[in-house]
Amino acid sequence: MTTYVVGDIQGCLLPLQQLLDKVAFDPAEDQLWSVGDIVNRGPQSLEVMRFCLRLGNAFRMVLGNHDLHLLAVARGIRPPHRADTLDDILAAPDREELLHWLQTQPLLLDTGGHLLVHAGIPPQWSREQAVALAEEMRLVLSDTAMADDFFQVMYGNAPDCWSDSLAPPLRWRLITNYFTRMRFCSAAGRLELASKAPPDQPPAGYAPWYSHPDRLTRTSNIIFGHWAALQGKPCGPRLFPLDTGCVWGGPLRLLNLDSGDYHHQLPD
Repeated sequence: MTTYVVGDIQGCLLPLQQLLDKVAFDPAEDQLWSVGDIVNRGPQSLEVMRFCLRLGNAFRMVLGNHDLHLLAVARGIRPPHRADTLDDILAAPDREELLHWLQTQPLLLDTGGHLLVHAGIPPQWSREQAVALAEEMRLVLSDTAMADDFFQVMYGNAPDCWSDSLAPPLRWRLITNYFTRMRFCSAAGRLELASKAPPDQPPAGYAPWYSHPDRLTRTSNIIFGHWAALQGKPCGPRLFPLDTGCVWGGPLRLLNLDSGDYHHQLPD
């Protein structure tokens, strides 16, 4: 059995299928994991969801910000953005099955050897705390009333720094922002969510989340996506960036978790 981890698919089904063919992926034997953002901006978001769902136990994923955005749009909490490509999902006869399946996915996977997350883990959280907070959010999303409360307040940049005393639902917003939207933060974990700068041009007082020398998860292997501007370039030991900007014309990246090899496929 081989485990593969794929970067941000974002509705780009053909490059995904070509990559899996390239490595002779067999869902009866192998595992495919995703760092999230399986939908939106690409041309085949509905088909990607159906493909991943059909893989059954051979597929695992964490939620990304675009996946959560789909769930909020489907609830009528936020209208679709003009650049969204979610209409096919929202009009699909199997939409409720797909949305329910998506909402059951976690924000973090702890595989023992690796942590899988969409955006990152803030420097002030230990591995144990990150796992616990991700589990808290899994329970929120699995409860209809709490999930409704969460999606009502999901959008927003405040609060921007963690405190154990934060109360729901804003506590849930910040946990989610760390796991699914973070790029830059301060050494104390204060988020900077406005900047679209590349990682080597951080706003004053901030740095890429993974670069803080006292980050409590620096001895953990972390696989993440979200930051296409990284272009998948090495960014430190035990870090595996997988978003290589497929939806923007870059390749889709696949990591063989057993060998450490990367495979790439450009969109046609």
